[in-house]
Amino acid sequence: MKKTFDITTQIPVMETFYTLQGEGFHSGKAAYFIRLAGCDVGCVWCDVKDSWDANKHPPLSIHDIVHAASYHPSKIAIVTGGEPLLHNLDALTTALHEAGFQTHLETSGSSPLTGSWDWICLSPKKFKAPLSDCLPYASELKVVVFNHSDFDWAESYAKQVSTHC
Repeated sequence: MKKTFDITTQIPVMETFYTLQGEGFHSGKAAYFIRLAGCDVGCVWCDVKDSWDANKHPPLSIHDIVHAASYHPSKIAIVTGGEPLLHNLDALTTALHEAGFQTHLETSGSSPLTGSWDWICLSPKKFKAPLSDCLPYASELKVVVFNHSDFDWAESYAKQVSTHC
């Protein structure tokens, strides 16, 4: 039975853009980025602090987001933020999959996992740890290292994710 969802559901979007993935396992692949607004993590090194306040950015319908993505040749859609898991992403990933996209998520894992993902880049933060429920689903682990002690902290998370990560 086909899952139904509401394509009029709206989520706040800071920006969308088509570019090459610049980091991680899929580096160099063309992708459509969907940067959602809203973040409760607040990393000091964040390069998109303007994404933190969801009220500053217009809510867009799932239909409009997927329609815009469909104009680009790559069928990889990367949902990032802010912290994208502040929003229920079930309808968005369903619509993206139905439009033929692979769905990739970039998250700190600090909020409950929603959506159906083909790839999850988990980037845990010391000041707001990821939920243990998110760890088994990580396809890739990305840790910002600032101090020497961050290496040990990163290794502790490397031991908690699955062997396919």
